[in-house]
Amino acid sequence: MSDRRPRWAAEPAPRGRSGAFGRRFPRTGTEPTTAQSPLRLRRLLSAVFVPLFVAGAAFFGVWAADAGPGDSPGRGSLVVLAVVCAAFALMAAADLLVVSRRLRRERGTDAAGSGVAR
Repeated sequence: MSDRRPRWAAEPAPRGRSGAFGRRFPRTGTEPTTAQSPLRLRRLLSAVFVPLFVAGAAFFGVWAADAGPGDSPGRGSLVVLAVVCAAFALMAAADLLVVSRRLRRERGTDAAGSGVAR
């Protein structure tokens, strides 16, 4: 057997450039180093889905409160749907905050939104 190991096995990725946990595999050179998601599209989707999921959580919550013992769907499944909608609403709201901060940082304004360039 040969003692030659692949180059990536002998040279670990530098910890400072690879994130909190390091890279499992080295970069192949085909992916961009500064890849970003489309922030404006994420902001639009989050802005649309926050009220939609809040309305869904309220709708299923009220429906669950009005459900009787023999109704179909049952109270339990309606409560689960309400909780899932509320969780999605929280995730969409958190994403909306993150995207807003990133867009504000790209424009060069401070976190308070006063419009002062850094």
